[in-house]
Amino acid sequence: MTPSGSVPYDENSVSFADGAFLKNRLDRIDFSMRVAYLDCFSGISGDMFLGALVDAGVPPGVLEQTVAQLRLGARLEISRVMRNGISATKVDVYVGDEKDLPREEYWAKAAAGAASSQHSHDEHGHGHSHDHQHHEHKHSAEPEVSAAPHAAHGHARGLSDIREIIDKAEISEKAKSIAIEIFEALGVAEARIHNIPIEKVHFHEVGAVDAMVDIVCAAVGVEALGIDEIICSPLNVGGGTVKCAHGTLPVPAPATVALLKDAPVYSSGVLAELVTPTGAAIVKVLVRRFAAFPEMTIAKTGYGAGSREIPGLPNVLRLTVGAPATAVSAHVTGERVTVLEANLDDLNPQVFGYVLDRLLEEGALDAFAVPIQMKKNRPGTLLTVLCNSDQAAKLTEIIFQETTTLGVRRREEARQCLARRWENVRTQWGEVRIKIASMNGSITNYAPEYEDCRKIAAEHRVPLKTVMQEAARIYLSLGH
Repeated sequence: MTPSGSVPYDENSVSFADGAFLKNRLDRIDFSMRVAYLDCFSGISGDMFLGALVDAGVPPGVLEQTVAQLRLGARLEISRVMRNGISATKVDVYVGDEKDLPREEYWAKAAAGAASSQHSHDEHGHGHSHDHQHHEHKHSAEPEVSAAPHAAHGHARGLSDIREIIDKAEISEKAKSIAIEIFEALGVAEARIHNIPIEKVHFHEVGAVDAMVDIVCAAVGVEALGIDEIICSPLNVGGGTVKCAHGTLPVPAPATVALLKDAPVYSSGVLAELVTPTGAAIVKVLVRRFAAFPEMTIAKTGYGAGSREIPGLPNVLRLTVGAPATAVSAHVTGERVTVLEANLDDLNPQVFGYVLDRLLEEGALDAFAVPIQMKKNRPGTLLTVLCNSDQAAKLTEIIFQETTTLGVRRREEARQCLARRWENVRTQWGEVRIKIASMNGSITNYAPEYEDCRKIAAEHRVPLKTVMQEAARIYLSLGH
């Protein structure tokens, strides 16, 4: 059975017959790098992202096999649907016979069920009240989160349980690492909102199943497409209010707001939750940067459908896959960067280190100092800051506040960068991020993240170079 208004998914209807379709198509075009652009004009959720991946070339069997590997009693139903005249792929997650629902639909259903149950008890003459709310489960792609295990029946999973389930799945180490990082991003957001340790965050059982399916399949699907970089548009977050376990809250929900820190967002006025916490977590982990549609050669476009019909707005997520067009034959990506400079000859050297740290904390791409000889033969320092244009005003203000300069020079420059991404490796002392640079699809450089290694070295009293060497060794052992 398929959802109302949908038809069974047919791989041939979207012009691919096997898992090699997208790779073969790209290889024929002779692309040296693969990028993807997410158009979030109608928001993003986990199921919309999966639909876009399938529509862009990920074989449904890859995701179905992934779900089976999780051994959670879940299954996928994939169909073709129309959203305001746009044909899109819809991916529904079923846990038993229950389908995931948008949050507001779930709570409306739960309220109706509770009212019906109470009426039934009244008709049978029960003299005591009986709260049935604790018997309801979350049948949505968004996990309901609490600060402690569910009091009534313990059907809740913490992050350690979720990590263990993902670790046992027969998927690649890279996909496991991405999936766990996305779930941890969700956990961190909820922990901060409720002011509790991350390991005390619990995901109610059915919601956790839906979220695990969405998140693990997202990680596997991105790997299957062979994407080097994901770029994202500003996100339409929607508006109005949404009902959840903590009551009625404004859209975007608190967890979504926390996850989208530093991301460009807006509301088109639609009174609905368009960006869900799971969608926001996927963006936070997988997206490298936000920009307008990049200069690229398009190979494939996929549309993933949301559950709602929204008047005047196709409720779809668009994923465009292709190769970047740059001045150096797609060996590197090109972008604009703002350069801020100031000459300093009377600043206390003790203050200078603080200024550099603060500029980096506030969003500078880089900040550094070069010794210079100034007028009247005074030794001085040239402060240089690289940043995105939308950060320039804020960083300029910090330079004026924290230094003795009377003027800051500003200019726009072009820079070319190798494609970069992050992967996590697990050492005996904790997780370390590895920064990876690639050119022509081949890895050219990799390095353990210094701050991660420094923190581990300090906490465990291990030599810093030992931690860095071990992180690099584990990364190489994964077959890179």
